[in-house]
Amino acid sequence: MKRIVMVAGEEFLIRKYEESDYGAVIDLWQQTGIPCKPGGRDKQETMARELADNPRTLLLVAENRGVLAATVLVTQDGRKGWINRLAVEPAFQRKGLAKILLAMAEEYLENLGLEITACLIEDDNGVSMDFFKARGYVEHRDIIYFSKRKHADV
Repeated sequence: MKRIVMVAGEEFLIRKYEESDYGAVIDLWQQTGIPCKPGGRDKQETMARELADNPRTLLLVAENRGVLAATVLVTQDGRKGWINRLAVEPAFQRKGLAKILLAMAEEYLENLGLEITACLIEDDNGVSMDFFKARGYVEHRDIIYFSKRKHADV
């Protein structure tokens, strides 16, 4: 999956993640405040294994002039699709790149036959909440998220 798009007069290549992108992806996630654990669940080996073991998982990256500028991780659980780690380098935020990545992610999930697309957003991330609401996503305050972790890095 490759696509060239124009955003704010700049050309971006949107493509699948490659292992050589790892350092730039982690840098972007950290720069944009995406919770990231490169010593744990986000280790390069762990990400490579997850992508290899789950062929329907898609990590898209957008690059501008060879520099990584955005990501979106698209997963599914068999019933619904999940949008994760939608991050855009600050210089390109609010210019339409996130909308394009989200549309590509939604198209991918729809082509898998999934009729529900969801995302989890931390309660202090108003920018992301506003972004998804503006695209027709409905907030569900009646759902409480629980997790059980073996250690803090997962």
